[in-house]
Amino acid sequence: MNPEKSGVRVAQLGEGLMAFRVLIIGGTGQVGAAVVRALAAEPSCTEVVMVNRKAISLPTDPRVRSVTLDTAAAEFPAEVTRLAQALVAQGDPVYGASCVGVGRGSMNWSEEQLKALEIGVVGGFARGCLAGGITRFSLLSAAGSSTKSRIRYARIMGLKEETVQGTGFQRLAVFRPGIIAGNAHTPGYAAWLGRLVPGSFGTIEQDDIGRAFVAEFVDSPAPSGVVYLDNAAMRQMSRALTVHQ
Repeated sequence: MNPEKSGVRVAQLGEGLMAFRVLIIGGTGQVGAAVVRALAAEPSCTEVVMVNRKAISLPTDPRVRSVTLDTAAAEFPAEVTRLAQALVAQGDPVYGASCVGVGRGSMNWSEEQLKALEIGVVGGFARGCLAGGITRFSLLSAAGSSTKSRIRYARIMGLKEETVQGTGFQRLAVFRPGIIAGNAHTPGYAAWLGRLVPGSFGTIEQDDIGRAFVAEFVDSPAPSGVVYLDNAAMRQMSRALTVHQ
């Protein structure tokens, strides 16, 4: 959707806001869907392009579309590059986002399978985005992520962060939620108990994560470099976005 063909929408943007587009992978997952919903509620977002490995049913919003790509194919990064280039050519800033995550099912995956998805697919997507002209990227990770962790999931999340950071984006926002409430992979009792845990390992609402992603995109003058966002930072960003809307 070209914003020049939608003068009414552009005219409705608040003062100082810039129209933008988002290329996202993992948008059909629990957190990814929350991000897509939040983007659809943001007036300055002119288009959301979801990269999926199979056809999906799309929301009714005409700004959201899906592109089916074989994420296991050797040419996947190159296909992402072509897609990113086409979006950048529209003239609006384009931001990349990965909300890929296995969630509770990760216990049933081998380490090789997890790495193939979290590092291989996400890394390939990130490289394709950068090669296509996207300079800002947002990455869903998890609290406690570290390449030195003894916990397999936290270690792989750390490797994913390291891989994407090594891609060389001008700005990389790494979202590290704790226990995610409102997520089908999180048992209700775990979300409740997590509310008793202070800090980054406690509970955060899934919709707050979604709005925090959007707040990162809306903040057009964001400084360069890598920023790590914990529960408190995401809640603050979510509140700020709600006030702005």
